[in-house]
Amino acid sequence: MDRGLNRAESDAGLSAELASVVAGARRRAVRDGDRQIDTAHLLHTLLESDPDVRAVFEGGAQLARLLGYLVQRSIGYGLRWQGTVEDSGALPVVAGGSWSPAAATAMDAARERARLRGEPQARGLDLLAALAADPECRAVEVLGRAGVDAGRLLLRIESGCERVGGGEGGC
Repeated sequence: MDRGLNRAESDAGLSAELASVVAGARRRAVRDGDRQIDTAHLLHTLLESDPDVRAVFEGGAQLARLLGYLVQRSIGYGLRWQGTVEDSGALPVVAGGSWSPAAATAMDAARERARLRGEPQARGLDLLAALAADPECRAVEVLGRAGVDAGRLLLRIESGCERVGGGEGGC
C-alpha cells in the first residue's frame, strides 16, 4: 500500500461523504491558521457531518461536551498546537506536507479497514475507528478531555454500532 502524506492527499478510496469530510477538515485547518490538517480537524468535521459517527457516542450530552472542546480548540484552545507537527510516531515527520503524520496514518488505516471489509471506499466510521486507535493523536486527546474513552469508543464501533446509524446514542 502507498503510505504517508502523498496517499493522504488523495481522495481515492474514500466515500463521497468522507471526501467531503476531508475537504471540510482542510478548510478548517486553513481557517484556524494551522499548517497541517491534523486528527482533531478530522474528528471535528466527522462529528459535524456524519450521523453514523454521531450514533456511536453515548448520547447528546457526550456529543455536546466533545463539540464544545472542539469549538474551544478552533477559537484558541489549540493555539499551543499551532506551529507544531502532530506526530504519533507512526510515520517520519515530513516538513511542508499539508497533513500531519498522524492524520495521514489515520487516512491510510481507514482505507485499509474498508479494504478488509471488502468495500472499495472508506466511510466516516472507518476514519473514526482509525483515530480512536491512535492513543497519541490529538483527536484522542480531545476525546479524553471531553470524557470520551477512546478505547471504549473503538469497542463500540467494532461491536457493530456502526451498523445501527441514524441517530444519537443508537448503540
